[in-house]
Amino acid sequence: MPREIAFLFDFGSPNAYLVHRALPAIAAKGTVSFRYEPVLLGGVFKAIGNQSPMQAYGHIGAKVAYDRLEMRRFMTAHHIDKFVMNPHFPVNTLLMMRGALAARRLGCEAAYDEAMFAGMWEQGLKLDLPDVWERALTDAGLPTAQLAELAADSAVKGELVANTERAVARGVFGIPSFFLGDELWFGKDRLRDVVEAAEAA
Repeated sequence: MPREIAFLFDFGSPNAYLVHRALPAIAAKGTVSFRYEPVLLGGVFKAIGNQSPMQAYGHIGAKVAYDRLEMRRFMTAHHIDKFVMNPHFPVNTLLMMRGALAARRLGCEAAYDEAMFAGMWEQGLKLDLPDVWERALTDAGLPTAQLAELAADSAVKGELVANTERAVARGVFGIPSFFLGDELWFGKDRLRDVVEAAEAA
C-alpha cells in the first residue's frame, strides 16, 4: 500500500496551487498517496502571530526576486504552465475554505478543489465575493446551492476552526504543509523530501 501524505492547504496560497498541480504525476507512480486537509491560513497566522511572506519580506527586493525564481523553477520541473498571479491578491479565503469542507460532505471535493485552485491562480477570480464564488461553482458543474447552504452551516464553520487549531497544535505555521505520520514538512520545496521519506519508510 502507498504511504499517505497529508497535504494541508489554503486556496489563497500560490505555492499550495503549485503543489496541487504537481501531485497527480507523483501519485500516479503508486508509491505515495495524498490526503487534502483544508485549513484557514489566516487563522494559522493569527494564532501564532505570523504573517504572509509578502508582508514580511515584500520590501526586500532580492528576496522577492529569488522567490519568483524558485516558483519558475518549480513550474518548469513539474510542467506547470497556466499559473497567473491573482490581481486581487491577497483574497480572503474564508468562504472558499468553508466550501472545501462542505464539498467533502457532498463527496465532490476533488472537483471543488480544482475549481477553486484554477479560479484563484489561472483565472484570477476574486473568489471572496459570494456571487463570483457561486458562478465558479456553477461553471464547474458543482451543486452550487447545496454548497452555499452547507458552507454557511455552523457545523462546517466549526470544523474549519477545529482543523486550523489542530494544525497549529501540530506545529503548522504556514501553507503548504505536509505530514508524514506526525512529522511536519513545510513548503513546496520540501515536497520531494517528504515523498522520498514516504517511499523509504
